[in-house]
Amino acid sequence: MQRLKDKIRNIPDFPEPGIQFKDITPLVRDPATLRLAVHQMMFPFFGERITAVAGMEARGFIFGSLVAWELGVGFVPLRKPGKLPHDIEKASYDLEYGSNSLEVHIDALTKNDRVLLIDDLIATGGTAAASCELIEKLGAEVAACAFVVELDALKGRDKIPKHRVHSLLHY
Repeated sequence: MQRLKDKIRNIPDFPEPGIQFKDITPLVRDPATLRLAVHQMMFPFFGERITAVAGMEARGFIFGSLVAWELGVGFVPLRKPGKLPHDIEKASYDLEYGSNSLEVHIDALTKNDRVLLIDDLIATGGTAAASCELIEKLGAEVAACAFVVELDALKGRDKIPKHRVHSLLHY
């Protein structure tokens, strides 16, 4: 995992003072490291019945779509407000530096789906909790949640206590 950690850049005071942003762009720029991250994110779920991967806008799209491709299942985008053209479900959440919402098409998942939720980072857990809520509103099951980075001190996994969490890097 040190190879992955070496590709995470720290940006102090972004997007506002006091936030230590974990920048994954050097990781996704390097094909070998990106492949390693994708394979490590999905490794615990080989052999499980996963029917879809969902990822949060925007960086969750990068990892989520690649994991979906590797697992041979579809990808469900969880979008920021106003980006989806069809009927939607919506969930709001708080961030460590503000608030936001996520939306998903109402027909993106069904009660027969078992979903692996993917994002680049879990901090306070608000985005992950809203994402799980959206998946469950559509009747699907959240099989697990996987992240490249987990900021342990912010206890984000505590917001999704009934879901299995797999994180590659812990800070």
